[in-house]
Amino acid sequence: MPPQALVGRVESLESRVTVLEQLPGKLDALALQISQMREEIRAEFSAVHTEIRAGDEETRRSLRDEIRAGDEETRRVLRDEIRAGDEETRRVLRDEIRAGDEETRRILRDEIRAGDEETRRVLRGEIRAGDEESRHQARALHEDVISRIALMQEGHQHERP
Repeated sequence: MPPQALVGRVESLESRVTVLEQLPGKLDALALQISQMREEIRAEFSAVHTEIRAGDEETRRSLRDEIRAGDEETRRVLRDEIRAGDEETRRVLRDEIRAGDEETRRILRDEIRAGDEETRRVLRGEIRAGDEESRHQARALHEDVISRIALMQEGHQHERP
């Protein structure tokens, strides 16, 4: 093998290693974004909680019924879309990484960013829906317990002479 061809191959390998060395930094940045997203979600949950308290009981009952009706279908559709998107993303990424050229790396970066945003959006929606449903169910259980306690107290008062 001529020395120039070997030098070219070594330079190509060094270039690829340099790109791979940048991956930990990108993963750290992604972890930071996820952490920030969690904080945003917590803040949004708090805001939603405050808004729900401000509403009247009829609005709560109506929302509870609507959420129950559409919740399972929404979850199923979101899960299917996430799974389909994840499988397709993995396949595309594997093929493009194997190709190894600079254009492929640029396209991958763009697709990952777009996929991250979509995943965050979908997960926020699913988490909000699940959280709201949990709050509605807890509220209904709480109201049921309060009414039962009141009935029990009335029964004890009638038993006393």
